[in-house]
Formats: sequence, structure tokens, C-alpha cells
Amino acid sequence: METMSDEKYTIGMDFGSDSVRALIVNASTGEEMATAVHYYARWKQGKYCEPSKNKFRQHPLDYIEGIENTIKSVVSEVSANVVKNIVGIGVDTTGSTPVAVDKTGTPLALLEGFEENPNAMFVLWKDHTGIKEADEINALCKKWDIDYSQYEGGIYSSEWFWSKILHVSRADKNVLDQAYSWVEHCDWVPFLLTGGNDVHQMKRSRCAAGHKALWHESFGGLPPNDFFMALDPVLNGLTERLFKETHTSNISAGTLSEEWAKRLGLSTSVVVAVGAFDCHMGAVGVNIEPYYLTKVMGTSTCDILVTPLQEKEHLVKGICGQVDGSVIPNMLGLEAGQSAFGDIYAWYERLISWPIIELVGNSNLISEDVKAKLVEESIANILPKLSEAASKEPITASGELALDWMNGRRTPDANQNLKGVISGINLGSSSPKVFRALVEASCFGAKKIADRFISEGIPVKGVIALGGIAKKSTFVMQTMADVLNTPIKVAQSEQACALGASIFGAVAAGVHQDTESAMNAMASPFEKVYQPIKENAEAYKKVYNNYSELSVAMENHIMKN
Repeated sequence: METMSDEKYTIGMDFGSDSVRALIVNASTGEEMATAVHYYARWKQGKYCEPSKNKFRQHPLDYIEGIENTIKSVVSEVSANVVKNIVGIGVDTTGSTPVAVDKTGTPLALLEGFEENPNAMFVLWKDHTGIKEADEINALCKKWDIDYSQYEGGIYSSEWFWSKILHVSRADKNVLDQAYSWVEHCDWVPFLLTGGNDVHQMKRSRCAAGHKALWHESFGGLPPNDFFMALDPVLNGLTERLFKETHTSNISAGTLSEEWAKRLGLSTSVVVAVGAFDCHMGAVGVNIEPYYLTKVMGTSTCDILVTPLQEKEHLVKGICGQVDGSVIPNMLGLEAGQSAFGDIYAWYERLISWPIIELVGNSNLISEDVKAKLVEESIANILPKLSEAASKEPITASGELALDWMNGRRTPDANQNLKGVISGINLGSSSPKVFRALVEASCFGAKKIADRFISEGIPVKGVIALGGIAKKSTFVMQTMADVLNTPIKVAQSEQACALGASIFGAVAAGVHQDTESAMNAMASPFEKVYQPIKENAEAYKKVYNNYSELSVAMENHIMKN
């Protein structure tokens, strides 16, 4: 029988859009021992970003500081015996979030002369500066002998690897000249932690390469150089400095380097697993089953579904790719998602909090301390109060109606040129009514994804939800269950993505022989099930039809202008 001193522990690291979280997990039971969060300092200040241009960049120092601060924090919260028995680290990140690097694999922003250059930094997943480049990639794929986008839903997105590389390469000759290669965030972190110094030795994620970089085994890897030359000669020779092989996250990327072991207070024997994207590891963290749609609900959504491998793979149109092993080794992982979800609610909060910040914040009637506390309290209560009021509004097929394209549309059928819409407003429209329309729109967008899988012959047997919104917003989750007309199981863990990363850390370290057995031992249970309300589900059918009609009309209008 295993004793306390024999138990092994792993660390999961989850790099999100505004912060990184670390989690220590008991590899035998899945018990979460300690967690910590670090908010990116430069990102918090709004540095290197231009939201009006959909330009979002992150400095590698934000990530480095986050690694050190969170892991040192969680290590300090557990006993020396637990620390001694930490055997593995798993890493997930947002994606596609690539960066230009030199031959040693060092991001250019860490080199002299590039420290303040946004083009030398990580290009965050929601950066859409490469819309033109994505259109060119799609046009070339459709006329080439092989459609290299076929395993990525048939439509390449500006959110993805090559669109961003091409855009930055065209926009900044200095970066183009100094960039030896490009790497995904989820590949760079394990490389950094293991002391990598040759980019050719970096183990690249199957998840990232297959879903975002046009990689597929049937192609022999990436598309050939002549494809990229036809796209733009600035890409000439780059594939030779990238990769052919990819790895699933049950594989070790190496062990902690002496430098990082010392910085983190851990052993050099700690195994670091190959990285992957957050939503894929989140699905593992909740023990995803075949044909269950797992929704990671945060600033955007990422929807993951796995199926057994078939002798002849059926290509699903308009999703974010299907890749053998991107979620669970030896299973097909399919990805979809919405470019904005929680971001829509955050935008509306900012919109209506402006008077509070400006008027209360500049009042001469109260002290600075009271003003600050009043503004903080008021903003913190906006979304909860809106949700409470909006939940009391009736479901109507003729009132306020919105489209959830505030950050473009990821799936089905990626189109980042699209914009959000709020229609049907009148002199009786109130903040709660508009908010309800926005929530409904985000749920209708989710239904479009489920409908696409079903129409393409992929059944959706159930829905699993994880993430902050799934845990905190009863109003959003009940609306989602009603719109989808299916029960939604909510994961208990608040750190499902980090938990999934820790599961892969355990497999890579040899604690469990395969991912399935690790999931069974460590994955999060469910804390709640939202059941659809029959009359609401029926009422939403008509509103959803109106949403679909508005979607077609507005897409035609936007694309003509």
C-alpha cells in the first residue's frame, strides 16, 4: 500500500490571456494541494496592444515572471515531503500564440534592440492583424494541388500560426531578418524550463501544429517550401527551420535544467511534458468522453470533442481542425470555438461603467479613498446585478437581438472580418434587456457549433462545461442549457486546464502508464448539472431562427463593405 511519503505530485501550469496559474496535484488521487495565480504586469498596463486594431502582443518576461512567481508560491504552501515528491510538470497555453526566435530558441523580445518591439513578442491568440494574410492563405489552399487547410476545417484563420508569421514578416523587416524560426508559446515554455538552446531540438506540440500550422502526417509534415514561396517569398526557407515531427503531451520534453530547478526550488529530475493548448488539456482535466462536447468558457470559448480513430477520417467543415492525438493520444481531437464569449460581457461592463468611473471618480463630494472603494464596488456588482435583472426578462422573439461577433467568428466557418451587432432596440430597451440579448447571442453561437458537428455526422451525446463562467454564472449556464436543449455538466475544479496539464505531467513522468488511466485517477468530478427548462427551450427555437436570419443578412452586409 502506498504511503504518504511514496505519493507522487505533479504541477500543472495554465497560461491564460491575462494570467498564469500553477497547481500542485496528487498524482494518485487528483487532490489539488495548492494553487497560485500571477497577472501579467505589462499586459495589465495595456502595453504593446492596440485593441481598436485587434493587435494583442505579450512580452515573454510576463511569462517568465509568472512561471517563477506561481511555482515558488505553490511550493511554499506544501510540505517539504510533497516538494521532494514532485515528479512532473505539464504546460498549457493559449493558442495560436507564436513568437519569432533566434537559433537558440530565444524570443527576439529578450534580445538587445527588440525589448520594446511588439513584433518581437508573442502574438496572442486573439490578435487579428493577419486577416489579409489569412485570406491569401485560404485562396492559395483552394487552388493548390493539395488543400492544406482540409484538416483545419477548410478555412484558415487570422488567429493562427502562418497568418501571424506572414503579417509580422511583412510589417517588420528587422524582425524578419533576425527571426531564425518561430515557436508556439506552448512549445517554448517546456523548452525554456528544460534549458533548451537549439531550436531544432525543441519538441513541437502535435496539438498546436495540427490545429494551427497546417501540419498533418499525410502531408509528411508542413506544406512544402514552394507553397510558402507562392504565398510570399519572405517565407522562403522557413519550413527548414521549423519542424517535421510533432509530439503528444504524454511525451517528456526533458527534465528541469539546473538553473530552473534552483529558481523554482525543485529537483533536476522533474520531468516536463510536451505542451499543448489550454482547451485541449482542460478537456483532459474533466475526463472527456467520446462525442461529449467539452466547452472551455472564458474570454472566448474553445469546444473540444474526441472520437475513436476511424480507418477513413471524415473531414468536418468549418471547424478549427481535427488532429490525431491533439487531446488524448490515439484518439481524434476536434476543435471549435467562439472568438469572444466572456469578452462580450466584459466589453458591456466597460461600456456601462464609464459614467461611474468618470463621474464618481471625479466627484468633489467624497474623499479619494471612498471614491476608489465606491467605484470598485459598483463595477464588481455590475454583471451580477445585470444577470439577476436579465433573468427576469421574458424570452421574446421580437425584441432585442444580438450577434456574438465582437471579435469576429471562429467557428463555424472562420471569418474574422465580421463585427458584433445589437438589433431591435427601442425606447423601452434597458441595460438588462440588452445584456440578455448579448448572453443569448453567445449561447446561439454555441448552438451553431453543436449544429455543425451534428450536420457533419458527428453526434453530440452531451455537454461538459469548465472555466470561470461555467462556475460562476447561473444565468449564462441556464440560458446555454435551454438554447442547446441538453443537460450541461459543470466541472468541480476551478483549474481544469491546469489539472489537465498536471495529468500529462504525471504520464510523462511515468506515474501512470497512459493518459486514460491518469484521467481516471486525477480528473475533476462534476459539481452541478444544468437541466434545460422545456418551455424555455421551445421558446428559444424561434429566437434562434431569428438569430440565424440576422447572421446571414449581416454577414452579407459586412462582406460587401
